[in-house]
Amino acid sequence: MMTELINRIPGFSDMDMYQWCKKLQDACESTIVKKNKTKNGVVETTERMFETNEPVEERIRNSVKFYLEKMEKGKIEFRDYQIDIIDRGVECLRRHKFLYLAMEVRTGKTLTSLGMCDKIGAKRVLFVTKKKAISSIEQDYLMLGPGFEIDVINYESLHTIDNKWDVVILDEAHSLGAFPKPSGRAELAGQIIARQKPIVILLSGTPTPESYCQMYHQVYAIPGNPFAEYKNFYRFAEVYADIKVKKVNSLFIKDYSHGKEKILEAIKPYTINYTQKDAGFVVETTEEILEVEMKPSTYKMIKRLQKDLVIEGKDEVILADTSVKLMTKMHQMYSGTIKFESGKSMIIDTSKAEFIKENFEGCKIGIFYKFKEELESLKQIFGDELTTDLDEFNTTWKNIALQIVSGREGISLRKAEYLVYYNIDFSATSYWQSRDRMTTMDRLKNQVYWVFAKDGIEHKIYQAVKDKKDYTINHFKKDLFSL
Repeated sequence: MMTELINRIPGFSDMDMYQWCKKLQDACESTIVKKNKTKNGVVETTERMFETNEPVEERIRNSVKFYLEKMEKGKIEFRDYQIDIIDRGVECLRRHKFLYLAMEVRTGKTLTSLGMCDKIGAKRVLFVTKKKAISSIEQDYLMLGPGFEIDVINYESLHTIDNKWDVVILDEAHSLGAFPKPSGRAELAGQIIARQKPIVILLSGTPTPESYCQMYHQVYAIPGNPFAEYKNFYRFAEVYADIKVKKVNSLFIKDYSHGKEKILEAIKPYTINYTQKDAGFVVETTEEILEVEMKPSTYKMIKRLQKDLVIEGKDEVILADTSVKLMTKMHQMYSGTIKFESGKSMIIDTSKAEFIKENFEGCKIGIFYKFKEELESLKQIFGDELTTDLDEFNTTWKNIALQIVSGREGISLRKAEYLVYYNIDFSATSYWQSRDRMTTMDRLKNQVYWVFAKDGIEHKIYQAVKDKKDYTINHFKKDLFSL
């Protein structure tokens, strides 16, 4: 008798079907604890959250096994350039015990790093990444089927895990590069490295996006790193940075951001660089700006704030007593939200969310938003058609909404037909990284839409970041007269 399986959903790959069936299995097995009062006190009982029957559960179990086996048969094969990088990387790791794998987005740095771990005979690997990227890394590990165990965790949870690893992989390593003081995540990662002295692999498509000095705290805890002789960033900067003095408000402070090129020269023996062009990518990204007429009340409120620098309501206050505050408030309001002095936020206009819903009806899209309240606006209009979970996006008909900064790195939106930007970030790094989330070796044409308010600030920001410049307060002061 043929085993009964869950039928394949149109358009779903073996991996998609495995994920879908696994979610059904997890749901069937999930339980809740109920507390019942009796004469003898409170009695706890464990019950299934969903009532099913054995034939249904058996069908789900068989389906999970079937699609997993199909995935195993179609295991990932490395591309020629990845095999070459793995060989070079293993040689570097054996010599130095650390490697900076600077591969551009969509060239497969995650798989390549896992291949290195397998080839050097790793027993247990710690892979640290962003929360939204965890599931895709676990899938890559599952598809690769290497001979080592792995723990995949996000940076914010590093303090909760305790094990022994012979290799530590730090994904999006440039996020560790804050200076002159190390960030909390850099310190946590550094403590594990200092305590266990594992082999370390750093991953990033943009190792030093803003300053060469960002390299120091990425590697400072690794034994044998090229800057190990400097006990802290300040000693390092004396040699590797042109230290300048700048005035901030009424104070003069040292500016360490002008790192010298010899930082890259020092890290070069430990680095493998690889670009999309090297991999044969010829990516064609088409961008289109769509304008939305916001509510008259929104424009009226913005003009009033520009004039008076304050709007007092019955319970809340909008204050723009500095140029930075005015820039931020206008940025929020042109997309239909506002954050008050109290810290509370409010939706003032859903025009953008309504426009996206109406114009992309029937399409599977990835939406990038800037401010948290913009997500609430999208949820209000899209309802159940929207998710913020990558697994759910990949295995259902739902669209996904991601915050620009958290969603710009470490994830793939290959299932999206289009990327739609609800708003735009001031950072040039955010512009270039987030718009590449759909690119794969098999998909080299992307369509990106920017939804801007008519006569809004977004147009000005777009021109700056497209030219690879962050939008700063100096830009805003020049643009203010035309807004």
